[in-house]
Amino acid sequence: MANEDLKLKVAKEALKYVKDGMVVGLGSGSTAALFIRELGNKIQEEDLTVFGIPTSFEAKMLAMQYEIPLVSLDEYDVDIAFDGADEVEEKTLFLIKGGGGCHTQEKIVDYNAKEFIVLVDESKLVKKLGEKFPIPVEVIPMSYRVVMKALTELGGEPVIRLGERKRGPVITDNGNMIIDVFMKNIDDPIELEKEINNIPGVVENGIFTKVDKVLVGTKKGTVSLNRNKNKHLTL
Repeated sequence: MANEDLKLKVAKEALKYVKDGMVVGLGSGSTAALFIRELGNKIQEEDLTVFGIPTSFEAKMLAMQYEIPLVSLDEYDVDIAFDGADEVEEKTLFLIKGGGGCHTQEKIVDYNAKEFIVLVDESKLVKKLGEKFPIPVEVIPMSYRVVMKALTELGGEPVIRLGERKRGPVITDNGNMIIDVFMKNIDDPIELEKEINNIPGVVENGIFTKVDKVLVGTKKGTVSLNRNKNKHLTL
């Protein structure tokens, strides 16, 4: 079964958690995009009152396309947030996110939700964070050199993320730059998340340690990984 099929399965599974009257955090990325589409269909078919808070310009445009009414954190709290991930540490449910450059707004919405559920296919599961992906760090442009120096002192190998089909660095929705930090041994993600964010000039980093549930699309079906529970539940 192709990864796209697994992503669609888990996106549809996530709809079971959405109830009438909810304010839903709308994540960014390929799996989150499928969820937004399916949520729009569910709202229209079942005539639900559901509001969305997008985590990126991409998520906002998709929500508008699929006729999901949008609100903001200025107005409402988030009942439940759904988002994707680049890596999920299976034992702890810690994540690396930000391959699309949206992790700052994602973390603001996801961390302030009453429940945060991550949607991935099985290829995203790892034994230890950092196996496949670097940690994205959003930085204020004037600080990039001193931030890179500090990240090196933390044991990382920082690289400025460059644009594709565009000269120069990637610029986020917030007008900042992204530094990708390669780290071979992430032994304490909770502490590292704090340490990186304490560097002057850093806006936010892509380590996510506050996750309630991960829905994983596998060839055998959708599996739920729950925080503080070392067992899998086949749905």
